Amino acid sequence: MSGWVGATAAALAPLIDALAAEVMASDALHVDDTPVPVLAPGTGKTKTGRLWTYVRDERPFAGARPPAALFFYSPDRKGEHPRRHLEGFAGVIHADGYAGFNELFAGGRIVEAACWAHVRRKFFDVHAAIGSPIAKEALGRIGQLYRVEETISGLPPELRRRERQQRSKPLADALAGWAEETAHKLSRKSELAAAFRYMRARWAALVRCFDDGRLALDNNPAERALRGVAIGRKNYLFAGSDAGGRRAAAMYSLIESAKLNGLNPQLYLADVLARIADHPARQIADLLPWNWHPAVLDRAAA
Repeated sequence: MSGWVGATAAALAPLIDALAAEVMASDALHVDDTPVPVLAPGTGKTKTGRLWTYVRDERPFAGARPPAALFFYSPDRKGEHPRRHLEGFAGVIHADGYAGFNELFAGGRIVEAACWAHVRRKFFDVHAAIGSPIAKEALGRIGQLYRVEETISGLPPELRRRERQQRSKPLADALAGWAEETAHKLSRKSELAAAFRYMRARWAALVRCFDDGRLALDNNPAERALRGVAIGRKNYLFAGSDAGGRRAAAMYSLIESAKLNGLNPQLYLADVLARIADHPARQIADLLPWNWHPAVLDRAAA
C-alpha cells in the first residue's frame, strides 16, 4: 500500500507544483497549522508533526481568482517552515498570534492581518467561565463589526473599504477607547485582562482590514480547511513517517481545493489519477480543480 501511495504522490507532483505556483501568486492568504501524529522510526511511538495550510479565497470581495488550499508538512513547528513556504510570496497573510510568523513581517514583503475571531474567542471563554459583563460587552462590540461584514460580503474591494471606513472603523475606534479605559481597572493576573492584552497587542494588524477591502476580518477560511485534518486524525490515527506526512499534505491540497471549487473530491481525484500519467506536462493547469472537466465529458465534447 505504501508503495502505491508513494507512486501516486510522485505522479501528482507536477499538479501540486502548479497549485503551489497559483496560491503563492496571490495578494492575500489565510495561514494556519495543526498537529498531526507521526510514527517515530524505531520507537513504536508517535511524535508530533505539523500540517500547514495556505488558503486563497477571494469570493468575499468578488475577486477573479478561484479559491484554493495548499498544504505543507513539517516535522515540528519551527518558524523556519512558514518562512520557507512563503519565500516566493509577497502580500498579506491572515494569521493568529504565533510568534514564529514574526520574522516574516520584518522586511515588509509580507504584512500581517490579525484575526478578530481569535480575539472574540478569548472574551467568549471568559464569559462562558464566569459570566463577566465586561466580556459580554466586548463580545457585543465585536459582534457589531461582524454584522457590518454580513452586509458587504461579495461586494468589490473599494465598496467594502468604503463601507468599513464609514461604519466599521468608528466602531473599532470606540472599542479601542473603551478597552484602554477598562483594561486599567482589571487585575493583570485575570483571564479577562489577558484577553484585553491579546487584542491591544495586535491592534494595528486587527484594523488593517478596514483600509483594504480585499482583506477579511478573520482567519476562518484556514481553520475550515483544517477541519478535514481533524477528522482524519480520528480515522487514520497517525502518519507512518515524515514522507507519509508530505504525501498527506499533497492529497489534502487537492481534496480541499476541490471542495472549495464545489467538486466531489473523490470523483475529481479518481479522474485525475487515471489521466495524469498521459497528460501533457505543458497542459497540467487543465487538471487544477477550477479548470478540470471529467474525461467522459471531454470525450463527449470531442
